[in-house]
Amino acid sequence: MTPHAPLIIDIAGLTLSKVDRERLQHPLVGGMILFARNWKDRAQLTALCRSIKKIRPDLLICVDHEGGRVQRFKTDGFTHLPPMRALGEMWMAEPKGQSKAGPLDATNAATACGYVLGAELRACGVDMSFTPVLDLDYGSSGVIGDRAFARDPRVVSLLAKSVMQGLLQSGMANCGKHFPGHGFVKADSHTDVPVDRRSLKAILADDAAPYRWLSTSMNSVMPAHVIYPKVDSRPAGFSEKWLGEILRGQMGFTGAIFSDDLSMAGARVLDGQQLSYTEAAVAALQAGCDMVLLCNQSVPDSEGGGKAVDELIDGLTEAHVKGVWEPREASEERRVSLLPRQGAVEWDELMVHPAYMHALDWIA
Repeated sequence: MTPHAPLIIDIAGLTLSKVDRERLQHPLVGGMILFARNWKDRAQLTALCRSIKKIRPDLLICVDHEGGRVQRFKTDGFTHLPPMRALGEMWMAEPKGQSKAGPLDATNAATACGYVLGAELRACGVDMSFTPVLDLDYGSSGVIGDRAFARDPRVVSLLAKSVMQGLLQSGMANCGKHFPGHGFVKADSHTDVPVDRRSLKAILADDAAPYRWLSTSMNSVMPAHVIYPKVDSRPAGFSEKWLGEILRGQMGFTGAIFSDDLSMAGARVLDGQQLSYTEAAVAALQAGCDMVLLCNQSVPDSEGGGKAVDELIDGLTEAHVKGVWEPREASEERRVSLLPRQGAVEWDELMVHPAYMHALDWIA
């Protein structure tokens, strides 16, 4: 085990290239994130995941696979999962006849979604999905939109906990995002630097409430690339106040913290200064993140054609040598804790597994 492997990177295609293998062998790389470009069919995905684990069994294979419009794999048998807003709408609906409606049906359906999501991914070798979204649905954020369960943090918390229960049943860890809340701001942190000017009291009472209520259920958290100037001038993912004092201190969260994608616009400006990827990674790790993601920089048509990934690996290595960044054993323990602890049910067996078939009935 390395002292700390904080980097989560990606690859360009359907198989591992020689360069991919070299990067994944680096002791600072702790995992990789998959995208739709890494998908052809189940056989290819399964072979890719096996080839990754053959390099290093401890590498964490992740994906953004929430349901609705954020679902990377949608063909060759993968269930089309509903957007999480559909579960919130089921919660609010009045029961009519045999239709699924009301809070109890909604929580059952949420558990079913979590189980199907996790079981299908695990059957192909994926370790974890960055889900569920805990942002509140204010109706103004295009990037969040129907990815959110509801406006009421109580409804969000109970539905999210049900999804987490389903993920747990499949043997998969969960990730609550985007702390302390991305739903209130209209700007998209992929392309802008959103600013939420509300007070800490207002945010804690509303948007951040699910993180306190779920602090004993969440395995990991991903902070928002959003600035809350009445709390800190830095975005939450670079703020020791948000991550250390509030999330870990006040809320008692003990799981892993991932940065959001460092290639996003909201991640590359800090204290008014444009950052390199290495500077952003070091800032996030020093603020309290255990792992940092760099996405969409390995593809041939990206800026630099993959050089950003190598520059980050080399830059963080240099930062360690110079004492600018120090690996943390506790962070590595949190990363490893996200790896599945039980074997997955293989696809063909899963298709006739009673729990899976019952879960599908709740999703339909």
